[in-house]
Amino acid sequence: MSVSLTESAALQIKKQLAKRGKGIGLKLGVKKSGCSGYAYVLDYADTLAENDAVFEGYGVKVIVTESDLEFVDGIELDYRKEGINEAFKFNNPNVKGTCGCGESFSVS
Repeated sequence: MSVSLTESAALQIKKQLAKRGKGIGLKLGVKKSGCSGYAYVLDYADTLAENDAVFEGYGVKVIVTESDLEFVDGIELDYRKEGINEAFKFNNPNVKGTCGCGESFSVS
């Protein structure tokens, strides 16, 4: 199982954690949502649970709950600025389809 992040994503996560003033990393998960089935969920991680997997890159931890690993295995988390828009991008090799709005994805 692997989760990686680009240097750009790591810098953004560090910035957000510093601004927040606490946190051990970024929590990455999925939830059932949208027309395609699943959507990504990002949150701050303040603690580790027993069933959490920790991936590290560029000095930043990305925490994934065991039950979400199958959906994000192999994913690369990126952060891009495009014009006036800034956002995390999910480069997930498991995705078989996305909805038109880009908010959800399917893996089967």
